[in-house]
Amino acid sequence: MPRDGSDTPRDTRPHAIVIGSGFGGLAAAIRLSARGWRVTVLEKLDAPGGRAYVYRQDGFTFDAGPTIITAPYLIEELWTMAGHRLADDVTIRELDPFYFIRFDDGTVMRCGADIDETRAEVRRIAPEDVAGFDRFILDSEAIYRVAFEQLVDQPFHRFSTLLKAAPDMIRLQGYRSVYSKVSGYFSNEKLRTAFSFHPLLIGGNPLTTTAYYCLIAHLERKHRVHYAMGGMGALVQGMARLIGRLGGTLRYEAEVARIEVVQGRAAGVTLANGERIDADIVVSNADVAWTYSRLLGHHPRRRWTDRKIARARYSMSLFVWYFGTRRRYEDVYHHTMVLGPRYGELLTDIFSRKRLADDFSLYLHRPSASDPSVAPEGCDAFYVLAPVPHLGSGTDWAAKAEPYRAAIQKRLEETVLPGLGENIVSSRVMTPQDFRDRLLSVNGAAFALEPQLFQSAWFRPHNVSEEVANLFLVGAGTHPGAGVPGVISSAKILDKVVPTGAEWRATARA
Repeated sequence: MPRDGSDTPRDTRPHAIVIGSGFGGLAAAIRLSARGWRVTVLEKLDAPGGRAYVYRQDGFTFDAGPTIITAPYLIEELWTMAGHRLADDVTIRELDPFYFIRFDDGTVMRCGADIDETRAEVRRIAPEDVAGFDRFILDSEAIYRVAFEQLVDQPFHRFSTLLKAAPDMIRLQGYRSVYSKVSGYFSNEKLRTAFSFHPLLIGGNPLTTTAYYCLIAHLERKHRVHYAMGGMGALVQGMARLIGRLGGTLRYEAEVARIEVVQGRAAGVTLANGERIDADIVVSNADVAWTYSRLLGHHPRRRWTDRKIARARYSMSLFVWYFGTRRRYEDVYHHTMVLGPRYGELLTDIFSRKRLADDFSLYLHRPSASDPSVAPEGCDAFYVLAPVPHLGSGTDWAAKAEPYRAAIQKRLEETVLPGLGENIVSSRVMTPQDFRDRLLSVNGAAFALEPQLFQSAWFRPHNVSEEVANLFLVGAGTHPGAGVPGVISSAKILDKVVPTGAEWRATARA
């Protein structure tokens, strides 16, 4: 290599800046590094992960956000292309059953990989819906084969890509909602809920989200549900180490204030402290609306103007309570859905009316059921999540957080965690305000733009920026959308739209 006058060889690889170290940003950094780029990851927080940040307190380890892995092969690919083995850094364990669903009347449904066992659960709850279940299984696989296998890692920045996909979208009834399509297979309301709630895992309203997301049912069965031992933070740390092995750099407490544009091209960034860092390309894993309205707020925009960003539909937010108990609840599974008395009306309150309701449906995560390392001996670590309206509701979370947490505690005591109040030894909450202030998510939305039909694929912000050359987008707000498989696939798209480092140098020399 050429030298700069010192004994240290000068790194001649083209430079890529990645803004944000969520799963999308980390995956992008690994892929770019493996393909010959010098990569610098800039993270606002004091540790990597973004929404997958980790809180450690009182001897407990709490994953802040994602808790499951449903397509581990996408993660394995990152290690393989870097010349390493995932198993050398992270232990991923399959969970079966996937989760239990507790309905409001106390009925419990076991959901797992075995089709026959799930069919038996359907028969127990509503024997008249068994034939519909079998049709649903076949159709969810058909949707998966198109929407996931063929389209999830394809760039949609050209309208021709949408036109090519349109016949399949129509044939598979992508214009219908998940709930509408599921209702065509099941007459029982419990089963309609059990097989349609999945869009909530990626910020979508089952009543309005495109029926393409029925694919999640097949995704779970095909690739199974997994847990990273030590928590999702162990996977984040493994990805960060992999970036280091590839010669990349991660900088923490390095908030980006703006993306610098020179002659219509992204040329680097300026940090909140005034530091300027030059780059050949910029990849933003920041919230998409934040990227365009704030980081590019100084630059004229044709499509993602402030007006369009303000009028876009955003996902719901989340209220998350992390808590540890001095006792173990051995009869509570790793993943449990604790559903409330309403489904459609509650979803309408959250997404349409933007109203914080008195009732709720909850996702209860007990990682210590599978992994004793996340809690002190004899204790349990939990988090419980409630979908809530984003900040467009006007909710004063400074005043509402504690009463809402107490109401959730009461609900858990009445259903699956008796005696909870007297056994809590560690507690913290995360509200929509934290999503806005800590994670810089517009409106405090937990999953960026809502995955409606006309905010998906070509209609979603493109992975190749429409506004500035040499700017690329990964993460929940761009194609294909939220969820760990989605954001990691968004980084995979970079392989198709960003040249290798060697190709970039050759073009620059020419």
